[in-house]
Amino acid sequence: MPYNEDLAKRIRTKLKSRSGMTEKRLFGGIGFLVEGNIACGVHKQDLIVRLSNEDFDLAIKDANVMVFDISGRPMKGWILVSSRGYASDASLHDWINKGIAFARSLPPK
Repeated sequence: MPYNEDLAKRIRTKLKSRSGMTEKRLFGGIGFLVEGNIACGVHKQDLIVRLSNEDFDLAIKDANVMVFDISGRPMKGWILVSSRGYASDASLHDWINKGIAFARSLPPK
């Protein structure tokens, strides 16, 4: 199943003025990286976001969020946000910013 190109375009629009951003094909979709660290991406119809432990623990309580697990091995700190969770521009912006904040906290690759 291809990934949601419309979501990828929405993310690109929000990231176009950010420095250090790159794109990379991954997980059968697309990832957006900050200085080599994944911040967010698209897997099928869902938004992938990489979060700090604290943000992860809060996010996973949201009904529109689940742990990123496409191989039977859940990835701590990674979530999938369903389309209802990123439907508004404000909610998408918030998720992207959380992913970017975590990626920027890591050493560049």
